[in-house]
Amino acid sequence: MPALLCFGMGFCAEALAERRRAAGWRILGTVRSDTRIRELAGRGFDACTLDTLETSGMLREPDLHLLISAPPSETGDPVLAVLADRLRAACQTIAWAGYLSTTGVYGDHQGGWVYEDTPVQPLSDRTRRRVEAEQAWLAWGRAANVPVNVFRLAGIYGPGRNQLVSLREGTARRIMKPGQVFSRIHVDDIASVLEAAMERKPPSRIFNVCDDEPAPPQEVVAYAAGLLGIAPPPLEEYEAVRATLSPMAAGFYQESKRVRNDRIRLELGVRLAWPTYREGLSGLLRTLDNAGPA
Repeated sequence: MPALLCFGMGFCAEALAERRRAAGWRILGTVRSDTRIRELAGRGFDACTLDTLETSGMLREPDLHLLISAPPSETGDPVLAVLADRLRAACQTIAWAGYLSTTGVYGDHQGGWVYEDTPVQPLSDRTRRRVEAEQAWLAWGRAANVPVNVFRLAGIYGPGRNQLVSLREGTARRIMKPGQVFSRIHVDDIASVLEAAMERKPPSRIFNVCDDEPAPPQEVVAYAAGLLGIAPPPLEEYEAVRATLSPMAAGFYQESKRVRNDRIRLELGVRLAWPTYREGLSGLLRTLDNAGPA
């Protein structure tokens, strides 16, 4: 039976792990703390820290698949920093590796379209580190003769992490910057893309992972408010409020682009369950209603 080792058991990795566990795979995730190990154990997942991975025996599993979602630090990719040689030694049993990156590596295109072969132009240290980590994993794959797929994810939303929740919590803002547009992707569709890649195992390749309709963020918030039957937050002009934004939020508004997803459809055969934010948020509203009042 195949096995999945997730380096960094976060939002996306858990979504994939749930599906692979249902298919009978052995699952192990790496985390940073014993507290997180206990949290995952409560949901039925095995987890360990990087420095105890060797004792798990996971790297000796046949038909092993790797998912790397741990973000790079100032010193580089944390997994390769610790395990590059050990992973290369285990390459005979590693069937596939996937690295979760971000469409932020493309930088600002003033609302224009970007493709996988669009040159990267990261605007922040965070996205520059992502480019370096992408290159490091692709280089590792070439040296180990393991197919490494890089997945550049658009803005991620899903259960518990969406505009419906932020509206109910009173934290949503409707900020307008002329020409600002971005792409997004439901976490369920990320899991579908990863499963398709694990099944087909294409050669080392980059894939954009986003839905079919880039949109201005203020429109998405307004649509979510309409689903909830409430008035949307007041419209705020970006230039008037930029000083109040966190560094991460301010960085988000520095970039505007539309991301193409042709490759996941044509090469991986993926059909998105949530092709636009409208279907995605409508589906999440049903989940939110079933969970009861906030």
